[in-house]
Amino acid sequence: MRRSAAYTVAVLLGAAPLVGGSASAVPAGSPTAAAALATCERADALSDDLRAQALATGMSLAEAALAASRTDALAHFAVVCNLGKQMEDAGLGLGQLFRLRRLRSELDATLSLVPDDADVLAAKGALLLRLPRFFGGDVAEAEVLLRRAVAAEPDNGTARCYLGRALTARGEAAEARGLLPSC
Repeated sequence: MRRSAAYTVAVLLGAAPLVGGSASAVPAGSPTAAAALATCERADALSDDLRAQALATGMSLAEAALAASRTDALAHFAVVCNLGKQMEDAGLGLGQLFRLRRLRSELDATLSLVPDDADVLAAKGALLLRLPRFFGGDVAEAEVLLRRAVAAEPDNGTARCYLGRALTARGEAAEARGLLPSC
């Protein structure tokens, strides 16, 4: 099963694994960025040392794609994937704050380039939903982003599950029930 960037952000923040997310909304970009994202996705099937090596390679490819073009949305998205999984493997702690800042910056850059991409919206929404307020979490903004993701791609399981969780937390159980069976 493919782990989307939204899934990776969710796991990174300690959420229970939900759904692999849809691959149909991944933004367009350069072949180097596509290779970086593919490397990130393949890392899931690798053992610890090989996974770390693959993620380092994926990050290098993503950085090279960004050096070639700062407007390559897929390159920014590939950084989110590779960096998110590196952070997931390292565990979230105070030492990760600079990396978290970079992750947020790359999500924002991707979103500015492809504002209606469901996977990017879901990734940012999941991040804002799971982050403590002290670290920039924002449940209301998360809900807005997740609603946009579901509107853009109604079958995006990650977006549906996180929107369901946001609604449940807000006491909107009836609306959430229609979304949560996707989890």
